[in-house]
Amino acid sequence: MKYVPLGRTGLDVSRVCLGTMTWGTQNTQADAEAQIEYALANGVNFIDTAEMYSIPPNAESYGKTETIIGNWLARNPSRRKEIILATKIAGMGLSYVRNGGPITGEAIISSVDASLKRLQTDYIDLYQLHWPNRNSPHFAKHFPGHISFTDVDRVAHSEQMLDILRGIDACIKAGKIRHFGLSDDSTWGINEYLKLSEKHDLPRVASIQNEFSLLHAKDWPYLIENCVHEDVAYLPWSPLAAGALTGKYLNGARPEGSRWSYAQRNGIFRDTPLVDKAVTAYMEVAKKYQMTSAQLALAWCDQVDGVSSTIIGATSLEQLKEDLDAFDMTLSPEALDDIMAVFKQYPLPF
Repeated sequence: MKYVPLGRTGLDVSRVCLGTMTWGTQNTQADAEAQIEYALANGVNFIDTAEMYSIPPNAESYGKTETIIGNWLARNPSRRKEIILATKIAGMGLSYVRNGGPITGEAIISSVDASLKRLQTDYIDLYQLHWPNRNSPHFAKHFPGHISFTDVDRVAHSEQMLDILRGIDACIKAGKIRHFGLSDDSTWGINEYLKLSEKHDLPRVASIQNEFSLLHAKDWPYLIENCVHEDVAYLPWSPLAAGALTGKYLNGARPEGSRWSYAQRNGIFRDTPLVDKAVTAYMEVAKKYQMTSAQLALAWCDQVDGVSSTIIGATSLEQLKEDLDAFDMTLSPEALDDIMAVFKQYPLPF
C-alpha cells in the first residue's frame, strides 16, 4: 500500500480509503467488521463515513453506519490509533436532520458530539461538510442551466462559512476533531474557505471529496489543479459511478440487493443510454488487459495526477478484495491510450 499526505495536516493516508455508506442497510455489523479487518490487514488506514449513512438516506438509516463503526471500536479500542477516521455533517434538506436546516457553527458543535457518541471515540481525524449550504454543481446538476450561480448571495454565504469555521475551530480546540474537509463543493468553495481561514486565523481546509470516475470527470483539470497547488487533498468518491462501471447494470439489469435496486434520493441519474455504451467499451478494454472493468476504472482513477486517496465501497468481501487488487495494478501507456479513446467518445455520459 502507498501513502500520501492529507493536505497539510501532517497525516499520511493510504491511497485507498474504505467507504462505508452501505453498512447498516446493505451490510450487517458482521459484514462491516470483516471489511474493516481485511482493509487494515492490507494497509488501508483511512475510513470514511457520515452521520447521514447508511444509504439510501432516511430517518431509519440515519446514524447506522457510525454506530456500526463505533461497535467495532468499542470492542477494539487499542486499534483506534491504526485508523484515520473521517465523517461528515449532513447539509440542509433532510427533514429528520436538524429540521432540514443549514450547516452552522452551532450545528457543527452539536453534530460532532453526536457523531463521537455513535462512533464511541474521543476524536474524529477529519470532519467534513457533506455538501455546502448553497447549491453546488453535483448530483447531475453540472450541466448549464441546472443551477444559477448569479442568484447566490456571496456575502451571506461567506458569512455562513466563517461561522462554520468558528464552530470547527471550537471543536479542534476542545480536542474533538483534528482537521476539517469539504465534500461536494467547488473551486470557489475551497478558495473562500482558504481565504477566510487565513484572514481570521482559523483551521485550514485539508481535503475535498467529490464524485470522480471515468464516467464523471468534471473536476479535471480545474478543481484538481487548484487542489494540487493549494495542498488540499483530492478524494474521489464513487470511482465506479455507483457500480455502473462494473457492468452489472447494463441493459437495465438490477441485481437483487444491489445499490440501484433501492430507491435513490437523487434518482438513478447515472442510468443513461450513453453510460451503457461507455461501460460496454470500457469492459472491452479491461478484457484486453486481463482485468475486470472495476479494476480498470479504479486503477485509472488512482493514476490520475492530483488524486490523493480514492474512496471505495463494497457490499461484499469479494468485491473489496477485487477492488483493492486494482491499486497494485499499473496501466501501461497503451492501456491508457485505449481508455482515453473511449473517454473522448463519452466524456460526459450522465
